[in-house]
Amino acid sequence: MKAAHPEANAVELWFQDEMRIGQKGTLTRVWAPRGKRAMAQRDLRFGYVYIFGAVCPARDTGAAIIMPGVNVAAMNEHLAEISRCVTPGAHALLVLDGAGWHPKSGLVVPSNITLEFLPPYSPEINPVEEFWHELRRRHFALRIFDTVEDVIDACCYAWNDAINNAGFIRSVTGFSWLPGLKPC
Repeated sequence: MKAAHPEANAVELWFQDEMRIGQKGTLTRVWAPRGKRAMAQRDLRFGYVYIFGAVCPARDTGAAIIMPGVNVAAMNEHLAEISRCVTPGAHALLVLDGAGWHPKSGLVVPSNITLEFLPPYSPEINPVEEFWHELRRRHFALRIFDTVEDVIDACCYAWNDAINNAGFIRSVTGFSWLPGLKPC
């Protein structure tokens, strides 16, 4: 990587994925007294948005945008946002899956990012999947949203809470096999 980009002072490892959040909500496990059934409200409306998110476990940071749908144009916007968040002078190796809106052609990849695609059907090796799991559990489970704007507000709050909580990203995405990370 360094040989391909000798102008880069450092190489940062980033992981990218998308998550759909909607009015329908997410169920989760909850405690209930023995013999009692836990009750939870569930909305059946279908308004939703997507969080395009990328995290850098070593720097404990990330970059995200919220979009109404998934397509190449939205992915290009997200790549531009990630590019702005890479340390000046550094180069990002961005690991992502092979979703239909991640085509190798058609994307406008900034000069400070190199894409590395995961093998098909291997979400378990993408650390950002654990990040999504934690966001759903902490911020979206057992919630009812009246409007899509409420969903967007909740997404912004959840992302900002994760970014501003020192050590959170590293704690949920810092897999032991990642280079340059000490165990959390």
